[in-house]
Amino acid sequence: MNELTIRRRADDDLPGCVAALATVQAADRYPVDWPEDPAGWLTPRELVEAWVVVDGAEVLGHLVLARPEEELAAAVGEPAERLIAVARLFVGTGARRRGVAVKLLDQAVERAAARGLGPVLEVEAGATAAVRLYERAGWQYAGSFEGEWTTADGRTALLRAYVAPAR
Repeated sequence: MNELTIRRRADDDLPGCVAALATVQAADRYPVDWPEDPAGWLTPRELVEAWVVVDGAEVLGHLVLARPEEELAAAVGEPAERLIAVARLFVGTGARRRGVAVKLLDQAVERAAARGLGPVLEVEAGATAAVRLYERAGWQYAGSFEGEWTTADGRTALLRAYVAPAR
């Protein structure tokens, strides 16, 4: 096993990101529906930066920093232009319990600080493992709002908004 490395995502990382995402989707239904263009889904138009954690050449985890949507900004009570959103965060199922998600969250907080922005994220309320991760990492619940999509069990998504711990 090599040392875990975090770095900016390169275009040639996308196949490995898609492969890791496929394991997450099969295990956790994230995303709920497999995207028609998974590499495109990992590169939303709001993207500011993208990061990966790798072990050698294998992509273990992924994170996007993006301009937040107004609903998320409203839920945390800050103007969107003062925030940056953590999005498309996942760790392949074979790499869990190795600190990959925490490494990515720490990177998000560090990069947000470098940009002078407050890091925020949203998570579907039913994603209890993710909620536990964020809360264990010190992220503070700020409010909830309805999503514009339905969950795997057919209900309207209820999104929990979080702000990063103060540093």
